[in-house]
Amino acid sequence: MQLNSSPWAARQLLISQRLRQRRTDLRLTQLDVVSRLAGLGVQTSNRALSSLERGAGVDVAKLPELAAALECTVTYLIGLTVDPAHWEPDPAPVARPRKARPPVARRRRAGGSRPAAPAEAPAPSLIIGADVPERDLRLGAGTP
Repeated sequence: MQLNSSPWAARQLLISQRLRQRRTDLRLTQLDVVSRLAGLGVQTSNRALSSLERGAGVDVAKLPELAAALECTVTYLIGLTVDPAHWEPDPAPVARPRKARPPVARRRRAGGSRPAAPAEAPAPSLIIGADVPERDLRLGAGTP
């Protein structure tokens, strides 16, 4: 099994890219982020943060603290929204209707019936939780 082809590997890569991009957008060094994480009770090192930014697996239990240290939401870090301040995921892209094709003559199967079209399953909801608090995302501001 190739790791790069799995949805989990793609999500890990996206999180790594978002961590680095957000840190650089805020003009923070890795040491700054490590210091912010320490203030939130998460002990880590520059080397560990560097590994996360290069694609090492992210401990999902640390995502809320990483988000707080980087002044963004978990939803942003995991790629469900493009706005670092939004909790709610972006709407799913709307599927474009297919162009109508002219009918093609097909041979019928023995027995004379057509196979039933597979039913489309509804897309799963990606909302993290219904009771997400409104709060100021700056480090140390707002309510816990």
